[in-house]
Amino acid sequence: MSTLRIAGVSKAFDGHPVLHDVHLTVQSGSLLALLGPSGSGKTTLLRLLCGFERADAGSIEIGGRRVADDTLHLPAEQRQIGYVPQEGALFPHLSVADNIVFGLPRAQRRTRHRVSELLELVGLPESCAHRAPQQLSGGQQQRVALARALAPAPGLVMLDEPFSSLDAALRVETRAAVARALAAAGATAVLVTHDQAEALSLGHEVAVLLNGRLVQTAAPQTLYRRPVTRELAAFVGEAVLLPGRVSAGFAHCALGALPLAQDTPATPGNVDVDVMLRPEQIDVLPHDAMRPGALDARVRDVTFQGQDAALTLELQLDPAQAPTPIRARVPGFRTPQPGERVRVAVGGEVSVYPR
Repeated sequence: MSTLRIAGVSKAFDGHPVLHDVHLTVQSGSLLALLGPSGSGKTTLLRLLCGFERADAGSIEIGGRRVADDTLHLPAEQRQIGYVPQEGALFPHLSVADNIVFGLPRAQRRTRHRVSELLELVGLPESCAHRAPQQLSGGQQQRVALARALAPAPGLVMLDEPFSSLDAALRVETRAAVARALAAAGATAVLVTHDQAEALSLGHEVAVLLNGRLVQTAAPQTLYRRPVTRELAAFVGEAVLLPGRVSAGFAHCALGALPLAQDTPATPGNVDVDVMLRPEQIDVLPHDAMRPGALDARVRDVTFQGQDAALTLELQLDPAQAPTPIRARVPGFRTPQPGERVRVAVGGEVSVYPR
């Protein structure tokens, strides 16, 4: 197990900045999910960590050992990093066992060092050892790729969107198996992904890169509930953003007087803000429901998604003005119909961003 420390790392290609002054620490034995959209710089950061590219500035330490700075660039093979690529990249002409021991010294390759142990670790039967990779499912191949990465007992494991090619059901199953294997091995790991559900469900912490800058690093629940900027709130999950004002510990907006999160920085009274809440915080009730503070609304659009449904609601607060559109989410079995009259109320606290 090794702690990863990144300090002030920057990188540009042909004069175009890709990463800006990135600072990040991954504690020993933990899994960090590095989340960002395409073009955010997450793949570049992965390549810098692995030693595939050289940083323009900053330093990288793995297990207290400096592997990169302004004057040092340790090559990839000397960094003791296990790497799991997107497609597994197993050798089709080698058996599963030979793939697992491929990066080990020759003597350990001959004895198929730890093959049985590693197969058990990633949740595969020992009988897989003699099979060809193409005889395995996609999820099984990714587990073999993880076993290969863990075989040399690396200080750090890098996973480059390893589940992106799997179908939805297999993706969930493989995620769980990989998470269990990493935890059992006590490995320090960085998962690079653009999948928000994947990052929030797997990461002990989630670090978000936007436009080459590290915007926030936090536990998944903190990141989702208290994003530090409105842009981050709109990127991680779905955000309802409404104009409002802060007064006496409440955010006043179209949905009424809503309690502020306890960790909201102190602000003077009557400050213009954007109020942020999540669609699932909006309780959609029958039109005849009696609940203090509930408001009348009309269902404009419905997107049914099986286990839940996304709604666009209209609040008619002032007959002289256009209705205020609100996004909400309800369980699938309680999906209303377009045009239906409902009542809405808000549960939980909200975040605010000064204008």
